Amino acid sequence: MKKILSLVLAVLMIAGCCAALSSCGKSNTIKIGMSGPLTGDAAVYGKAVQNSADMAIKEINDNGGLNGIMLELLPYDDQAKSENVQTNYASMIEAGVQVSLGCVTTGAGMEFTALSKDDNLFFLTPSATGDEIPQNPNGYQMCFADSNQGGEAAKYVNSLNLSHIGILYRSDDAYSTGILKQFKENLNSNITYTEASFTTNQPTDLSAQIDLLKDCTFIFCPIYYTPAATFMLQAKDKIAKDAVYYGCDGFDGIESAEGFDISTIPQKISMLSHFDSKATEGLAGDYVKKYTETYGKDTLNQFGASAYDCVYAIFGAMKKAVEAGKEITAETSAYELCEILKEQFNGDYTFSGVTGTNVTWQSSGYVTKEAKYVVIKEVNAN
Repeated sequence: MKKILSLVLAVLMIAGCCAALSSCGKSNTIKIGMSGPLTGDAAVYGKAVQNSADMAIKEINDNGGLNGIMLELLPYDDQAKSENVQTNYASMIEAGVQVSLGCVTTGAGMEFTALSKDDNLFFLTPSATGDEIPQNPNGYQMCFADSNQGGEAAKYVNSLNLSHIGILYRSDDAYSTGILKQFKENLNSNITYTEASFTTNQPTDLSAQIDLLKDCTFIFCPIYYTPAATFMLQAKDKIAKDAVYYGCDGFDGIESAEGFDISTIPQKISMLSHFDSKATEGLAGDYVKKYTETYGKDTLNQFGASAYDCVYAIFGAMKKAVEAGKEITAETSAYELCEILKEQFNGDYTFSGVTGTNVTWQSSGYVTKEAKYVVIKEVNAN
């Protein structure tokens, strides 16, 4: 009789635990997936996204989450290669991911865009800038699309009263050519330019390109920081000392490029951005302080800042939806959650964060926010 009573009590205890968790064996978290380069040449971007998303999630969870439901990040390494995304995406679905930060880079992001369409998995990418990334209704960007970057970059150049500029781009890269296309279309017709191009993300000899651009005092570089650092090192004594290098978000993190001492470059280095890593005030200043205290400065860049905002933007949209009467639980499917989030992002939802205030989204998935001109390094005094 005592054995039977003990068994009954054990069953009741298990049942009580199950009731406390709403459903025995089920998680009380909303799972957020991400695919990015956590290893390889572009790892500085992927680690920044992972670190920043984790930081935002910890802050949200420490404050009670979404009415007691916690958030959880599930990161996957794609090494910035599109061929790795399918496996990552399958793992996300198997793990029960309900919402995503998509991919960190554009090439990989295009694969994610195609895969996520039928599942209606909502994604808000922090940094995949391709114009076609949000081509399906479930996709959105926190970063400027390439066309917006190219247009905004041209707007800035048009304001400088220049007659001639240089352009350095990577001809086999969708990011570089996409920005350049829009830049040219928006550049004032009275500004002439000299173009130099290269292929691969790790060129070893850019002497031919330097020779083409050696007389230019303003050089637009819609490229990533690795080849940019190579060019600047090889050109530092051949390009005019008072010349200006002007890039887009791919320049972010150039101070951490391997073998690159930015202080030895005499020319000015600047970029179009929505985040200033030197910020000391406001939300951006708070983010910089918290990030560097936790992770150091090596991976401090706008990719991470944008990911931090992505998490808070998704959380804010879910919170607003719940306040409006929508039900979101740890068991809400990816499909259902996407419909709820689309209603917010396509509606009057406004977000203010580290990378912009009064941020809104178009139904196309493109973000609307203010662009900034950021100086990474001034011209050397000597």
